[in-house]
Amino acid sequence: QVQLVESGGGLVQQGGSLRLTCVTSGFTFDDAAIAWIRQAPGQEREGVSCVSRHGGSPTYGDSVKGRFAMSTDNVKNTVFLQMHNLKPEDTAVYYCAADILTGDCAKGLFGARGQGTQVTVST
Repeated sequence: QVQLVESGGGLVQQGGSLRLTCVTSGFTFDDAAIAWIRQAPGQEREGVSCVSRHGGSPTYGDSVKGRFAMSTDNVKNTVFLQMHNLKPEDTAVYYCAADILTGDCAKGLFGARGQGTQVTVST
């Protein structure tokens, strides 16, 4: 059974930092593309970052480049999102998602997703 479980969200002041964690199971971690996606109320889902199968450098959405860093622990099948210099517009539910069919961020077939973790940035 494919599972992705996010944690680490919370309330933080503008300019602060948070580290999100996603523990995965039920699939071959190294064969999947793993992404962080966020959705704010009333807004469309937005891709934050992604790593394609077999590693490689993460890609980032323009709004988070230079502030967020995605990393993986391939031994623990865990993904992290370190967020710095947070802004109110970063407020959203953050989801961890996996493309276990293609393993390619560019194709983005993220059929598996966690329950999400709320990040709220106050002014």
